This record gives sequence, structure tokens and C-alpha cells, in this order.
Amino acid sequence: MRFGMGYASWTGGPGHGGRGGRHGGGPRGRVLGGDELKLVLLALIAEAPRHGYDLIRAVEARTGGAYAPSPGVVYPTLTLLTDMGLIEEQASEGTRKLFAVTEAGTAQLAQDAEQVSDLFARLTALGEHRARTDAGPIHRARANLRAALHHRLAGPEVDTDTLHAIAAILDEAAQKVERL
Repeated sequence: MRFGMGYASWTGGPGHGGRGGRHGGGPRGRVLGGDELKLVLLALIAEAPRHGYDLIRAVEARTGGAYAPSPGVVYPTLTLLTDMGLIEEQASEGTRKLFAVTEAGTAQLAQDAEQVSDLFARLTALGEHRARTDAGPIHRARANLRAALHHRLAGPEVDTDTLHAIAAILDEAAQKVERL
């Protein structure tokens, strides 16, 4: 890639690698297309030098845990960004490679600032959506109800009156949920 070609050249032009997919993300239902991931990782590295695992956690944090890119896509993308001259490895302690943005990377981010902003807005929106629709407490409560029903109905002392009482409780709960 020649520098200064812009975001459209990374994605194959307008409409390629853009919104589409289950979360309004990249192609074929991915949250981020590969070219979008390049911009996100580059922008995160520009905020502060980072290693691969830190980048995965940073993306996951921005989505409220709804999405974390796999190491199998992050590390090859870091290699590509290095080969493109947009990031470089810095000296670091331990075995983890620390990456920092280069002048060329900073220039690329300046050129693609609007797209970077859109991508981060999309990641934030994904996290907000997850926070609104997280059904974890519902699943837990439903499992508790199921266990209680199983335990109570498994005993030999269950009679018709008990079954009617349980049905009445469940009907009342259903009506309350419908009124929410």
C-alpha cells in the first residue's frame, strides 16, 4: 500500500468492508472487517504503545465485553501494520512485543480520522447495546425457577392443589412481566 491512499483503498472503496453484518459491522457478519481492524488497532497504538494482548483487552473494553478480536486476527494484523511501516516494535521488558505508531501511521490516522471516529462510535454503540440487552440476569432467574419447579414437582407428595398453586404463581408472574 502506498501511504496517503485513504481508508477507501484499505476497504476496496466505498461500500466494501463497511456496515453490514449482525452488529452493523464488517463483511460476513463480523464486528470489524480486517481493514477496519487495522484502523482500530493503529488508533489504539497511537494512544499509547501497546502489545497484542493489551489491544485485545482495549477493544473488548470499548465494547463492554461484547466483542474481543481473537489473537489469530490481531497478531497477523500487527505484522501487516509493521510491514506497512505504520507501527514499529519498541524495546520492552519480557517476551511481549510492544508496538508504537510511526510518523507514517500518525499521518494515516490523520487522513482517516473520520473513519476512525465512526469505527470507535460503532464499538461504543455495540457495548451500549449489550448493556441494554444483557439477558444474563434473566437466564439466571429462569434457571432458578426451573430448578425449583423440578425439585418441587419431583416429590411424591405433589397433588392437584399444589399444581394449581404453582400454575397460579407462574400466571401472575407472566402478567407482571407483560405489564412492564
